[in-house]
Amino acid sequence: MSKKIDFETLKIGDSIPELVKEPITRTQLALFAGASGDHNPIHLDDAEAQAGGLDGVIAHGMLNMAFLGQVLTEWLPQRAVRSFSTRFAAMAYPGDVITCKGVVSGKVKEKGENLLELDLLAENQNGEILLKGNATVAVKS
Repeated sequence: MSKKIDFETLKIGDSIPELVKEPITRTQLALFAGASGDHNPIHLDDAEAQAGGLDGVIAHGMLNMAFLGQVLTEWLPQRAVRSFSTRFAAMAYPGDVITCKGVVSGKVKEKGENLLELDLLAENQNGEILLKGNATVAVKS
């Protein structure tokens, strides 16, 4: 974190630093399947994905959620995150470049903490929104 984050100077509508991920690879999907325990073949095998009505392998939705969480923890320490939730909107595929973004949508002082509400999204290289989310984070004055 190169810039000091100050609750008093942040305004509603301010953006947090974007995170752009390298293109999703099949190796990454296999490693994520092992780490997450989600070995559904639609994430690993084109024939199985096609048998399920897809064009081919799709990325795990939770992988994109992890990317969206990473945009938070590259901006603030993980201990600052008070809540984090998402809603899946579209599928990602091998080769997709995912960009994660966040905007301050609210500010509140509660129980001795300065809390920022953030609207988050992850989109692919075509601007298609894959995931929408929100988070609450604590920042110092």
